[in-house]
Amino acid sequence: MPGFNWSTLGLCAAALAAGAINSLAGGGTLLTFPALLAALSMLPPAEAAVVANATSTVALVPGSIAGAWGYRGQLGQMRRWLMLLAVPSLLGGAIGAWLVTQYPKQFVVLVPWLLLTAALIFLKETIWPRRRGPRAIDEHPSAAHTAALMLFQFGVAIYGGYFGAGIGILMLSSLAIMRLGDIYQLNALKNLLACGINGVSAAVFIAQHRVAWQLVAPMAVSAIIGGYVGAKAGLKIEARIVRWIVVVIGLGLAGYYFYGQIAHARSAG
Repeated sequence: MPGFNWSTLGLCAAALAAGAINSLAGGGTLLTFPALLAALSMLPPAEAAVVANATSTVALVPGSIAGAWGYRGQLGQMRRWLMLLAVPSLLGGAIGAWLVTQYPKQFVVLVPWLLLTAALIFLKETIWPRRRGPRAIDEHPSAAHTAALMLFQFGVAIYGGYFGAGIGILMLSSLAIMRLGDIYQLNALKNLLACGINGVSAAVFIAQHRVAWQLVAPMAVSAIIGGYVGAKAGLKIEARIVRWIVVVIGLGLAGYYFYGQIAHARSAG
């Protein structure tokens, strides 16, 4: 592996912030991915992008686990949904990771649209919340709605395995629409599902030998600290504030990727 031109301190700071952001809503990859791209700038661009993505995924898995552990007390009635959504999450994550190693330039065109849609849905839920609260323990969505949620989760997991920035936004939005629990319970479920998606994606990247292991250890430690601190902070922040954090992150991610697509189109033209 060639020499790196990004300091370990900078990578650790990015991983620390990413771990905290992922615990609250998602989008931490937006911090670690560009930092790793800079660190891997001596590699050919296409290879650097794949290795940066793979290394970011592997480094952030421990942080996802720490975030999930921090929310463990909020699972409660979410366990049923964890079992239902685990299979599409794992399968989709594996497919997405395989796709990024085979077709690194495709699929990303949909990213800003997915993020924008999810952020606007969550914005609506924040400004005009539903009058009804979470479903009662013995109240369940219809079979059709459950199937739709599982299918959507499968798509989110494919995207998560492919790149991953913003999967928390997408999951929180769909779970909120289904009224499966309060914001803290949804965050607990989201973090566990993200662990599964990122974990299986990391396994694929490792098997494909796309990970810069020299950078994983310090970033992983930082992500663990950030994930746990973020989870603890999330439990103390008012639910409405957490929702606004989700909205801001989602709109920011969408704007970032729309700008990237426009800039690329101009340079190509």
